[in-house]
Amino acid sequence: MESTTDTTVGQLLSGWLTTWNGDYSPAEDIIAPDFTVHAALLDGGDGSAVRGPQGLVGWIAQTRAAFSELVFQVEVGPIVDGDHCAVRWIATGTYSGGFPGATATAGAAIRFTGTDVLRVEDGKFAEYWINSDIHVLLAQLGVPA
Repeated sequence: MESTTDTTVGQLLSGWLTTWNGDYSPAEDIIAPDFTVHAALLDGGDGSAVRGPQGLVGWIAQTRAAFSELVFQVEVGPIVDGDHCAVRWIATGTYSGGFPGATATAGAAIRFTGTDVLRVEDGKFAEYWINSDIHVLLAQLGVPA
């Protein structure tokens, strides 16, 4: 039998996936105002500048700008432990151009994976840790190592 926590996490993750897939309408309902990202970003940042629902939407929009048809699908999970949940995902899409340092031509297919760990507080995601196979994406884009 599914617990209330599992149901809540399932609903939150559905909105999370919808948001990452380019429909930002769930963001205000699933992301806490003080939402914090813990990540090594491509610009060298640690994710601390990405705050709240609008910060997350801005980061996602920036990510999606270089890729058309970018689709995230859950491969494993959710795995729920108390107020934390984890999912393993696969992202596929088409390179649109404009990624700094990329030598791939627009139209190149991309595919990479990652794992999200999220902490729930008061029915919303409050913290986010991401580990993605960004080196795989960069290789597909022809970004020099």
